[in-house]
Amino acid sequence: MTAELVRGQNHPLPGARLEIRISAGKPIVAGAVLSDAQGRTPGPAWVAHPGTPALPGLEVSQQVAADHRLAVDLAALPEDAHRLSVLLALPTGTGGPARFGALPAPYVAVTAPDGSEIANYTVTGLDSESAVVVLELYRRQDAWKVRAVGQGYAGGLAALFADLLAGRDAAEARRLADEVADAVTRGLSRSVAPPRVTSDGSAAQGGRPATQPGRPTPSQEPADTGTGSPRPLPDAGGGPVDYTHPARRRTAPPPPPPSAPPAPPGRPAAPVAGDATGWSMEERLYNQVWGMFEDLARTAAAYRSAVDFADQRRERELDAALADPRARLGGQGEAAREAARARYADLVEQARAVLDRDLAQLRAESEVVEPALPPAFARWDSPVWQDFRVPMEMPMALRLGDLHLPECGDVRIPMLVRLPLERGMWIDSGRAPGGVGMLVDPEEVRRLALDTAVTHAARLLAAYPAGEFAVHVIDPAGSGAEAFAPLVEAGVLAAPPGAGPAAVAQVLGALTQRVDLLQMAFRGGAPDALPPDLDTAEQLLVVNDFPHGFDDRAVTQLRYLADEGPAVGVHLMLVADREDAAGYGPLLDPLWRALLRLTPVPDDHLADPWVGHAWTYEPPGAPLGSRVLAQVLERVATARREWNR
Repeated sequence: MTAELVRGQNHPLPGARLEIRISAGKPIVAGAVLSDAQGRTPGPAWVAHPGTPALPGLEVSQQVAADHRLAVDLAALPEDAHRLSVLLALPTGTGGPARFGALPAPYVAVTAPDGSEIANYTVTGLDSESAVVVLELYRRQDAWKVRAVGQGYAGGLAALFADLLAGRDAAEARRLADEVADAVTRGLSRSVAPPRVTSDGSAAQGGRPATQPGRPTPSQEPADTGTGSPRPLPDAGGGPVDYTHPARRRTAPPPPPPSAPPAPPGRPAAPVAGDATGWSMEERLYNQVWGMFEDLARTAAAYRSAVDFADQRRERELDAALADPRARLGGQGEAAREAARARYADLVEQARAVLDRDLAQLRAESEVVEPALPPAFARWDSPVWQDFRVPMEMPMALRLGDLHLPECGDVRIPMLVRLPLERGMWIDSGRAPGGVGMLVDPEEVRRLALDTAVTHAARLLAAYPAGEFAVHVIDPAGSGAEAFAPLVEAGVLAAPPGAGPAAVAQVLGALTQRVDLLQMAFRGGAPDALPPDLDTAEQLLVVNDFPHGFDDRAVTQLRYLADEGPAVGVHLMLVADREDAAGYGPLLDPLWRALLRLTPVPDDHLADPWVGHAWTYEPPGAPLGSRVLAQVLERVATARREWNR
């Protein structure tokens, strides 16, 4: 039962993994501050905000939004942390309200991993305040509780930080408040995205998108079930996901979605591309795709549940018919058995009819949505690629393949992941357990894995403006030369593929140093101190044939890049067979879990967070004989040359 808190009231928390959901009606900033047993916050390193959204056990949203979802793992907080204060603030310089009194009362809910509410609090009584501590999670004798606070500050974040940062002067509090404002207005939070989806089935982060009436909002992504025990989502494949486009920071509600012409009586309305709400057609299509994903997940779950119910009912009726020894023989017993079978068939037929109706609507929706998708969301065979131009700004998301269920293999849902990438990828070059990969020659799977890696790298290059994304390749033995040829020949790589121990050490050393420098700069609040020649573009490292040709130092560096790189714009893509790395024992388990596992052949290793369906993932691929990949890479290379002039 949900506890509805009032100011000052507390409530026990039943578990360590929580989500804090915030709804304010207007775009706001959300953050959190950790404190020790005496209620003191040692310094800015204990503050999570859009510029530094990830702390151990805590993730906050990176951008301004009307709705936020904060992921909390109390067991993973620093040992000295005894209190977590959740704060809200109004963004400055956006033309929005300057005080909370002009907004609807913010609503805050603490939920369990399954989405059920533990406690909620409506923050009433605010007036001139522009920053507020809404609630706090605190530890008492090894047990955690939540308390409704509602403490507002008319002086904004500077006054709030001056109150919470014990022993710090007002100037330092103002610097921290300015850092938050900079992250919001100049987009510094763009390079600090914590991992969202884990290959063991964890969750993504952020707020929920606005969707069309009657359709569920996409709360989480599919979860990878192939590399470990699942934990509460998103990752597809893990924690909450923010679906608000970073460039859409506005204070007015989005325009209404297009509507379909009225349908004839008794027939469903004709689907319309972009009929979810959003600030742009791109955002509408993104939300619509996720709505289709959830619709398919739930209609398939309803069908399976109905079939299971019919099967259990039939078994009960057959058991009852056979319970009386006198009814086991003769016409009476046979009639009872036939009646049970007939009722079973009737229930299954009804369930199938409902499923077919829903699938027909989804097919019709897919037929109008697929041709309307922009390049970043589209298949390689879409005509939109023929007129491809390098974008002027990064899209919301990127298509990494398609998803479908066994009941409806012809209904494909695009698998979209948010940009910038919030975790690396692992292209599994081994035989996919339980999937069709078992039917493919191992050498062919390795070749397909390399081709898939090149395809994903090309999509990422095509998604970013010229000069804002760089790709590095490590190929220790040179075995991937043929597969990497399209990238090399187009001239889109930052440097030739690194082969041999010296090249491996040089590339890993340079990227590790880059992560160190950016971390120190942002955590120290001194981004201007970065070397002037530092490349500010997002970086992708493609590693072939891991772990062959990698010593212990290189393995440690790869683990570091997988864990810390995404927060500062360095991403990892491994082409590897986990069995080949078995000699390292459990040493590499954290590496596999930090990456999103994708297969080069169709495989059912992804599970959704709502009903646990095993979704079949199909990797993207250009049509046989098509030059679309080469043409896209040529245009990326041309745009890069013009940008460098």
